[in-house]
Amino acid sequence: MDAIERRIVAFTASAHGLVHTYELSIPILLTVWIAEFSTTAATLGAVVTVGYGLFGVGALPAGVVVDRFGSKPVILACLLGMAGSFLLVGAAPTLPVLALALGVWGVTASVYHPAGLALLSTAVDRRGTALGYHGIGGNLGIALGPLAAVVLLVAFDWRVVAALLTLPALLVAGYGYTVDVETALARAADDSPGDGSDDDGSSRAAADGGVAGSLARVAGDTRALLTLGFGLVLLFVTFSGLYYRTFLTFLPDLLGDALGGFAGGVDGPGPAGPGGASFDLGRYLYVAVLLVGVPGQYLGGRIADRVPPERGLAALMTVLVLLALSFVAATGALWSFLLVSGLLGVALFTVQPLSQATVAAYTPPGSRGLSFGYTYLAIFGVGSLGAGLAGFVLTVAGRRELFVVLAGLAACGALVALAVGRFGTARD
Repeated sequence: MDAIERRIVAFTASAHGLVHTYELSIPILLTVWIAEFSTTAATLGAVVTVGYGLFGVGALPAGVVVDRFGSKPVILACLLGMAGSFLLVGAAPTLPVLALALGVWGVTASVYHPAGLALLSTAVDRRGTALGYHGIGGNLGIALGPLAAVVLLVAFDWRVVAALLTLPALLVAGYGYTVDVETALARAADDSPGDGSDDDGSSRAAADGGVAGSLARVAGDTRALLTLGFGLVLLFVTFSGLYYRTFLTFLPDLLGDALGGFAGGVDGPGPAGPGGASFDLGRYLYVAVLLVGVPGQYLGGRIADRVPPERGLAALMTVLVLLALSFVAATGALWSFLLVSGLLGVALFTVQPLSQATVAAYTPPGSRGLSFGYTYLAIFGVGSLGAGLAGFVLTVAGRRELFVVLAGLAACGALVALAVGRFGTARD
């Protein structure tokens, strides 16, 4: 890669990391919001579902926006919108305002994946290497973003923490403004066989009638995608997304409660801060669970190269069933609790590359972008209902029942993965 391409990769990888930084910092802040707003887990779960739902739902129409206006302005709008939304989070005086702020975050964050992936796949010659760095950026955001929130809560009130979290987005937006995307896109168009496009989609959209042309193509490509195999894949990623969101949304609270139940108690590291020390150790363990998920991504990729991905998914979801059912029993001893928590983190993130490989296998190459748009809609859109589901179960029942629900979601996912291999027809 030359200097321009390296700057594009740095820009998109940083933006990708920030999207997931905010996504997984919300459960950290949620541990404070329960007390701050004197509400129940069910109510707060519904509030968080607003943001997470829009994060998924917005991914599909975002592709049309990217085709119309190009990737760079959309990514810049994403970064500025996420920064503004977290300023509003920090200033929120009531739950309805907090829900509005999280909704703004969801809408602005939802446009990133279509924009970032479109830019990388068009403007960088070494596409695989670029996407690899892009994935690393996302993984770092998944792990280090919540860690930053945990550390800041030791020293600052949660409202100050929310405001401080906006600074990286503003810095990356400033850097991205200086990145010369146009030169790379023009060069890529010159090197292409000659499809008449000189950017990352906007000229083609204009030639085809702008937004109306884009919507017509979406409708046509959707009809081509609707096979039994792809329908089953979408059903699988829906169960996977529900498991992901149900598990992670209240995980810091669950880990803190479990750690507090050991004989003699377990004190959190560091001094008490404005955020409250009673949740500290659960927060740190939450970050550790996310960190061990990073090698899970690598493991999933290696598995996908060696076995049919749908078969690997069926086995992995069965593992998640067993881990969910064993979680509550594992809280009887510290070593077993830490072991099961770590294995859950690894297994949860191992699913992602396998599910992406399955999507690719059951969709035609020409509709790959749209297929991933529907995939993100299912994972993050429908999957966002897991936040409300977790809050409801914790309010009306308890921790044990929540993990039984998780086991049920994973079991449904395993059955659907088997059905994909049995009844679906690979198209790649």
